[in-house]
Amino acid sequence: MKSFFLRRTRSATKCAVKFLLPLFLVPSFINGNVHAAPTPPGMSDGGTSVQSILDGVVRVATKVPATARTAGTLGSQREGSGVVIDSNGLVLTIGYVMLEAEQAEIGLADGRKIGATLVAYDHDTGFGLLRATEPLGVPAIALGDSSALKANEQVLVASHGGQSMAIAALVVSRRPFAGYWEYLLEQAIFTAPPHPAFGGAALISSTGKLLGIGSLIVPDAAGPEQPLPGNMFIPVDRLKPILAAMLDKGRSQTPRRPWLGLYCQEIHGRLFVTRIAAEGPAQSAGMREGDLVVGVSGKAVTGLADFYRKIWALGTSGVTVKLDVLRGTSVAPISIKSGDRHQWLRLNKSY
Repeated sequence: MKSFFLRRTRSATKCAVKFLLPLFLVPSFINGNVHAAPTPPGMSDGGTSVQSILDGVVRVATKVPATARTAGTLGSQREGSGVVIDSNGLVLTIGYVMLEAEQAEIGLADGRKIGATLVAYDHDTGFGLLRATEPLGVPAIALGDSSALKANEQVLVASHGGQSMAIAALVVSRRPFAGYWEYLLEQAIFTAPPHPAFGGAALISSTGKLLGIGSLIVPDAAGPEQPLPGNMFIPVDRLKPILAAMLDKGRSQTPRRPWLGLYCQEIHGRLFVTRIAAEGPAQSAGMREGDLVVGVSGKAVTGLADFYRKIWALGTSGVTVKLDVLRGTSVAPISIKSGDRHQWLRLNKSY
């Protein structure tokens, strides 16, 4: 077992060196202005102060009631980063930092701590919004065009904490990401090397614009079966079509997807149920930990992403989902009347 581990470690190291070597061949962002690297054709060479941009990446701290659905897994006191995106103190962050919170606070580089109200949460994207209760006095970071971002492009990854918490990175892949919490992002952004303070971190372009919000650290940033540690970011373009609704209603107004309350782990394309949401639809239908989901309505599933696509194609929340479940040595159909995850969560009334 030890020799196997060592072989895997050496393989991962060689892979990491292969992908990360270009980082040592390009100038760092962190030397005074965003255009430290040679200016590409058609790009202004004026540059924006790195410090002024990093001031717009703030600390987000929240307190969550012990009775919250997510308190057991995400904790009652949470902390991450957020990005100021308008002149009125609107802060974009990763949703799990403020999900079900009752109090929120924004911390600035100069040491000030300012209260914040919870504005919106969107499960489909994973974004959360807060607004400072008083002027922040820092410049907002403009939203960029994440759809144009491709592999091998250099970016800046920054969490709260200033220049010491900002690193140059490379985009190593653009591909779907499926999370065990019934989450699918079709065009996620993967970068390397990994930033340790990834939650709510800002992904910033060479022109100083926001391209994404940090969500996770992953072992396979370059792609499946390619061991390379990195981060996964939610593209900021996913925010633009829903921002107005989030500000007005506290959530996007897209049709509600059917939610089952199943937490599955994918192993070689097979889906093992590792946890079931208490008082959720799957629990009510009799699903158990250890069940193996092999199909939806008689159609085989090949992985988490395929599983979610098949479920969501059936309709909106409330639709009955028929799963083919291997339990023991036999496959049995189990019908689950899907629900709306927002109604199951114990959300702050402001959103």
